[in-house]
Amino acid sequence: MHEIVRFLFVGFVAGWIAAILVRGHLRLRGCVVHTVVGMIGAVVGGLLFRLAGLHGGAGFIGSVATATIGAIVLLVMLRLLRAL
Repeated sequence: MHEIVRFLFVGFVAGWIAAILVRGHLRLRGCVVHTVVGMIGAVVGGLLFRLAGLHGGAGFIGSVATATIGAIVLLVMLRLLRAL
């Protein structure tokens, strides 16, 4: 149960940070949207780190950093797809 709460909290924080850093036409609003973007970003970031041969986030800060990087990549990709 604690893992689920931690995953949701890390997702929210990462989605919120990514939304601040990646501004533009995609405006993310709301806790649920930030959480979903951060959770998907955690998966994307974990895959990217694994493909690069790096170890993802260890501990809370590392998890947030990994999820934030993944969320930024996700938002940039969405922006590029939307521009087509």
